[in-house]
Amino acid sequence: MRHAIITAGSKGLGKKVTEHFLRKGHSVTVTYRSDKEKAMQLYEEFPHLTDRIHIIRTDVTSRQDLFALVDETIDRFGRVDFLVNNAGPYIFERKKLMDYSTEEWDAMIRGNLDAAFFLLKKTVPHMRKQKFGRIINYGFQGAGEASGWIYRSAFAAAKVGLVSLTKTLALEEAENGITSNMICPGNIKGNLKESTIQEARNKVDPDTPIGRPGTGEDIARTISFLCEEDSDMITGTIYEVTGGLDVIHRHL
Repeated sequence: MRHAIITAGSKGLGKKVTEHFLRKGHSVTVTYRSDKEKAMQLYEEFPHLTDRIHIIRTDVTSRQDLFALVDETIDRFGRVDFLVNNAGPYIFERKKLMDYSTEEWDAMIRGNLDAAFFLLKKTVPHMRKQKFGRIINYGFQGAGEASGWIYRSAFAAAKVGLVSLTKTLALEEAENGITSNMICPGNIKGNLKESTIQEARNKVDPDTPIGRPGTGEDIARTISFLCEEDSDMITGTIYEVTGGLDVIHRHL
């Protein structure tokens, strides 16, 4: 049985990823930061799989929390096959770079770039021993081209840095059977983050060229494919799952 670490895997986009891995027969460690009640619902939703679900409170801006997350996972399951860096702080207020505080900048870099580094430091050695590993990072539409994103400068800077890290790791760890890819979700809002594709087909989204809104299942299906054993030819790739929507220029 393979094991996945999915940060922020108990709600939003991460929850659909967690569900996908469980249904494919894997065990999972999922993190939450503050909503413990929501995280515990996983046990209620998968009562026959509670032995395969591991829930840990983790602040991804804390190096100590991230190291403890991996240590506890290895102690219980003895392996890490998939690392899905789903968590990442985001500032919803629209403001220019010069209006960001030092604390806000630090949180964006620590939570979206440093967190990936610290988790890789702890998980890649185990993947090397196994000669198998799948690493998935999250970006944004246009991240692969280092696009500017007005009013989202700190978040965008961290994610563009993560693009280079993702591609470099793919080159460095290919010999160890480890792949490294990035997924870039479109504008998936509210309840749609935990919705299925079928549910979205009943809705109309005039802003998205394919005509329906994106869902958490769209993201989970793509991640699941990239994590398959036979997907080893796909590494160092930036996948945009946006339905054709130009996310970063839609509110200029």
